[in-house]
Amino acid sequence: MVLGAASAARLDHLTQGYQGGSGTPFHYENVNNGDGSYRYSYDTPTGISAHESGAPRAPGPEGPAVTAEGGFSFRTIDGQQISLTYTADENGFHPVGSHLPTPPPIPEAILRSIEFNRQNPSSDTQREYKTLEQGSRKDGDG
Repeated sequence: MVLGAASAARLDHLTQGYQGGSGTPFHYENVNNGDGSYRYSYDTPTGISAHESGAPRAPGPEGPAVTAEGGFSFRTIDGQQISLTYTADENGFHPVGSHLPTPPPIPEAILRSIEFNRQNPSSDTQREYKTLEQGSRKDGDG
């Protein structure tokens, strides 16, 4: 997470191509508490903002791993506001934003079929599962 704090220190690249953008933040905070916890935030005159905070909370192979939460927002050249929030922890990076693609909903008929199959497994399905299970034992996988 030091990378995130280090990249926040240089902001001139964020305003290239925008008219009137000096790149100088009108709000900037970068706090490293010395115990692995930190927070940073900034806002630029062009409306770009970002923030993040983190601390060693999750167990990791080399000691506590840093978990972080934060977000950023900016306006695209065509005027669309982009905002993203995220958490990053032992289970990965989890972004949330209305601009991110999402899978279509599962049709109701498919959901009913899945539930029916779960409640009524066929003997063929059970037999196939047992065959697959026995085959993997023979191969040394199980």
